[in-house]
Amino acid sequence: MTRNIERLRSFLDHAPEAALVEVTEAKGSTPRETGAQMLVSPQAIFGTIGGGHLEFMAIDRARQMLAAPRDVGAAHVELDIPLGPEIGQCCGGRVGLSIRPVDAALRNELIAQARAEDAASPHIYVFGGGHVGHALASAFALLPVHATVVDTRPDALDGMPDAVETRLTPVPEEMVREAPADSAFVVLTHDHALDFLIVAEALKRDDAAYVGMIGSKTKKATFKSWFLKTAGGTEEVFARLVSPIGGDAVKDKRPAVIAALAAAEIMTALVGTNGGTAAQSRRPL
Repeated sequence: MTRNIERLRSFLDHAPEAALVEVTEAKGSTPRETGAQMLVSPQAIFGTIGGGHLEFMAIDRARQMLAAPRDVGAAHVELDIPLGPEIGQCCGGRVGLSIRPVDAALRNELIAQARAEDAASPHIYVFGGGHVGHALASAFALLPVHATVVDTRPDALDGMPDAVETRLTPVPEEMVREAPADSAFVVLTHDHALDFLIVAEALKRDDAAYVGMIGSKTKKATFKSWFLKTAGGTEEVFARLVSPIGGDAVKDKRPAVIAALAAAEIMTALVGTNGGTAAQSRRPL
């Protein structure tokens, strides 16, 4: 998988000289929050502080710092920037920026930070590598999560994004039992009976951030009948199931559309968990 630490190391390895831009203060309406970071090298950037004129200004100042002789260039620059007509950005807030060159100590600090961010990323388990499973994998590959696609069929896991883990197993419900607390489970296998077994296992986890199953109202009703009469479930536990995934406001059933709606729904659920809160409170590049 291509995680934050791998992408960061790759950038730093190709940028012997770089500067770290960090939002030290954010007042009012601003593009990014306090702690947001961006690395700038003479040729590239890694991360973002929100784009627009503020970011362009920061990139210019960082590259001026890198281009200046070491005995002339400032070792650390602090900026206080009002957002408004002065820089052509209409947010209206005020942003404090810190710009400093990346030395060996700061490089190690950034790598440790990326390692900690990767370790704390929320876990999402996608059961089923069909069309929607592949579309969900592509969506999650762009997000700050640890996504795993689980299937019983080897060919269903072919072509998954590098940033997504794949697990081939004849007993996918075991992955539910092994998952860490605050995980999200989204179930969309090729077999309704298998869906039911996995969902029932996921609903046993009272620490799950999200349990979703793809399907129609009829499929949900059939699962409910089985869950209550055969699987020993209760109405209270069944109420935690999200089905259909992604809501029903948009009637477009194309896999990419379903995946976009479901990914937003799942990320919203993760924000309400300890894992999601931790992910938001970190200072991502």
